Amino acid sequence: MITVAYDGTDYHGWQFQEGVPTIEGALSARLLDLTGEECSLTGASRTDAGVHALGNVAVFDTESRIPAEKFPGALNARLPGEIRVLKGQEVDADFHPRHCHSVKTYEYRILNSRSEDPLRSRYVHWYYGALDTERMREAAAVLIGEHDFTSFCSVHAQSETRVRTICSLDVLTEAAGEEGKEIVLRITGNGFLYNMVRIIAGTLIDVGRGQTAAGAMEGILLGKDRALAGPTAPAKGLTLKKIAFPDGLRPDRPEREQD
Repeated sequence: MITVAYDGTDYHGWQFQEGVPTIEGALSARLLDLTGEECSLTGASRTDAGVHALGNVAVFDTESRIPAEKFPGALNARLPGEIRVLKGQEVDADFHPRHCHSVKTYEYRILNSRSEDPLRSRYVHWYYGALDTERMREAAAVLIGEHDFTSFCSVHAQSETRVRTICSLDVLTEAAGEEGKEIVLRITGNGFLYNMVRIIAGTLIDVGRGQTAAGAMEGILLGKDRALAGPTAPAKGLTLKKIAFPDGLRPDRPEREQD
């Protein structure tokens, strides 16, 4: 199992697609160069185009005699600079990162200032209007717990169930120069539907700017209708921070597949 960090700006997401750059495609090509094998790579989270990661994980089988802990250095010497393997470790042969209990943490970053910051433009969504973080916190609290998140996923989602559990959803602020602030939406859960975090971010931005009342969040959630929620926030503000496996890195009874 490898832990992977990447800047997703110039990539069409994690999953391999013929003829376009993807994170899985880049890793698979370098694994072939390194081992001489066509390694089938399975990622724990299939991040969308433009989404970043600091702690995605993936597994592959190989007959190579390279020790697991040596794979990061060997792969990084071959990978483009925007993709880095942070860790390599042995896991049981039957371990599947999407078919076992995992907890994922994402952050969505909003630069709330009068002007854009060119040094952050690849990693934050810039919004120039005033955003009320207290209203955003009030609305965010409604989403914590186990719910049907149909209102907060793309109509193209193919998951068998749209019930997910959000363990925590924090609205944090950081100073961003003399004129503005950076708002960080930090969300941890047992899995996320297609575009779920970005739709939650877009809805909370609508709450923060006064377009949607904080008290309306419960009705949006219970309505189970994508049309009730806000827009899908841009991909560049989203980063997968980490994935934890509370039950350990061992084969497990298959659960529903997580996104």
